[in-house]
Amino acid sequence: MSRHESRVIGTSTARVDGSRKVTGTAPYAYEHRAADPAYLVPATATIARGRVRNIDTAAALAVPGVLEVLTPFDAPRLTAEAEGEYVVLQSPDVAYRGQMVAAVIAETPEVARQACDLLTIDYDSKPHDVGFRHDHPAMYAPEKANGGYPADSERGAVDAAISAADVLVDEWYSTPEEHNNPLEPHTVVALWEHDELTLYDSTQHPHGVVEALAPVLGLDPSKIRVICPYIGGGFGSKGAPHAHDVLAAMAARAIPGRAVKFAVSRQDMFGYVGYRAPTASHVRIAADRDGTITGLIHEAYTQSSHVSEFVEQAAVSSRNLYRVPNLRSTHRAVALDVPAPFWMRAPGEAPGMYAGEVAMDELAEACGVDPIELRIRNEPDVDPESGKPWSSRNLVECLREGARRFGWDAHDRTPGLRRHGRWLIGTGVAAATYPHMVNPGSEATIRHDGAGRFTVQIGAADLGTGAWTALPLIAADALGCGVDDVRVEIGDSALPNATVAGGSSGTSSWGTAIVAAAEEFRKRFGDGPEAGAEVSAAAGENRELEHFRAQSYGAHFAEVRVDSDTGEIRVPRMLGIFSVGRVINPRTARSQFIGGMCFGISMALFEESIRDGRFGHVVNHDLAEYHVPTHADIGHVDAGWLDEEDLRATPTGSRGVGEIGIVGSAAAVVNALWHATGVRVRDLPARLEDVSGALP
Repeated sequence: MSRHESRVIGTSTARVDGSRKVTGTAPYAYEHRAADPAYLVPATATIARGRVRNIDTAAALAVPGVLEVLTPFDAPRLTAEAEGEYVVLQSPDVAYRGQMVAAVIAETPEVARQACDLLTIDYDSKPHDVGFRHDHPAMYAPEKANGGYPADSERGAVDAAISAADVLVDEWYSTPEEHNNPLEPHTVVALWEHDELTLYDSTQHPHGVVEALAPVLGLDPSKIRVICPYIGGGFGSKGAPHAHDVLAAMAARAIPGRAVKFAVSRQDMFGYVGYRAPTASHVRIAADRDGTITGLIHEAYTQSSHVSEFVEQAAVSSRNLYRVPNLRSTHRAVALDVPAPFWMRAPGEAPGMYAGEVAMDELAEACGVDPIELRIRNEPDVDPESGKPWSSRNLVECLREGARRFGWDAHDRTPGLRRHGRWLIGTGVAAATYPHMVNPGSEATIRHDGAGRFTVQIGAADLGTGAWTALPLIAADALGCGVDDVRVEIGDSALPNATVAGGSSGTSSWGTAIVAAAEEFRKRFGDGPEAGAEVSAAAGENRELEHFRAQSYGAHFAEVRVDSDTGEIRVPRMLGIFSVGRVINPRTARSQFIGGMCFGISMALFEESIRDGRFGHVVNHDLAEYHVPTHADIGHVDAGWLDEEDLRATPTGSRGVGEIGIVGSAAAVVNALWHATGVRVRDLPARLEDVSGALP
């Protein structure tokens, strides 16, 4: 085995799983072929708070093909370890509208749905509160925000800086409740064989499902196996198991020997499987007249749930993006009678940087400074929060290169002047940053199959981002062989432990483990290993990185056009330039960047879940009324990146790419909308009525 001179990392490589997906031969969770499967359909609560008084199951059980009906009064019991959303059918208490309160298991999904409609459920309803607002009397200070960040931080004399400011931006910004809607909904197939449980689950973390559900079900982790070779998207919501996984396991236990299939309906995707909580941000930026920031306050407010606490870390990015000597950031949350929020692509950073980057645009306007120049003037030499040097920071280069490619005109910043026919034209910019994360605990096994060919095993999950393709590239370089000589096995908790495909950490975490295993393999077996030679190794601690701050960066540029007659808003072109270390596979990385930017357009102009305060449910709980962009809504979206590597971050020189595409992108669109019309939209999504009053 000899090392190749050329590296395969960085070469544009077609998806290994591409042909399987386009031909329909890639097996997704629900498509697992089980012998004689049964099907589960849940009944969900029609009250937002209270108790189930009684469930009449007689009519449902009389339907031919019904096998079992589970209710809180007779469902299998979970252990005392079950908490939060995992307490499924253990009590008649109802914590939110849409909570699963019963389930029908039948021979076909159609029979299960029919029987579910025949259940008669009586409730004792109690007063509820589902209305999020920043001045809610029950707003509280949590101990931590999502990601383990301290809820509050402060440095310097921020109040004095605000009082002495030459220029002050003092505004409120808000983002609505939003719901993950991947093409593949949450699905699971559960099968008990004796005392062992197999779950074919659409999940971003097979080992995480085992870790979470084993204590809930009273099992040793070795008795659960989770298989998920392919996932049809997750956007964070599949980063951990939800109540439906618990219910499927309970249902399969109720009918021994048969697999139970459970596909969460599109309507229920707006219920018990997580969502992005609404946020409100009060941002104050103090600056000298030339735009030098002297102080910043970011107060973030968000919705949580009585089911379990989840606090969007919306103010975290403000702590270290710019050189700010005096800063205060706070997070506050209110628990309501709603489902538990959870991860949605770039949780915290996406809504928080929308507020921060629109506020920066407002500061540029107030100071009469080009918004790119404003950001460059406030570029920090070291991490303002910790004082550590950067492992690599190239935000300024992203801004300058993006401006060059986009055709940014620093002298054309007066709003409402540019037009083409009846279309008003504006351009906007926003910065992006996202933390570099390598989660500890991943392990890889490498086996030599003979003739210079290798098998690499790791329990990673490819949620459509390209792990099937990226990991062989990393392994080939680490082993010094061709990429065609590497076969990767992933998507199974029976494989060596792998951390979650989330937080833009997957490739970095798994790749680090693969490199560690390859180094151990070469050390142990040299250049002439025998067939069958095998070694396992885990990723060790990156002690060098402890002395640096590692982040990824980017710059978004958007052009917006507004019809002066109708107020129609269009985004004909958008460009993102990113600094993410070495890009493992340009083809799939570009897809990730562009996907995130499309998410940003969607966040800016389309997405909003509308929760009815009277009844507690999301009214627009389908893709007919929950608006996401279609092909006609997305113009020319392009992404590029700097040619670099960050060997302090990972042994491959890479950082994550999955989420930085959405961070800041909505702000770029809204900033361009201001340039086109002179209207500053601070509450997403931007609507026709926001701009119609300002049209000529």
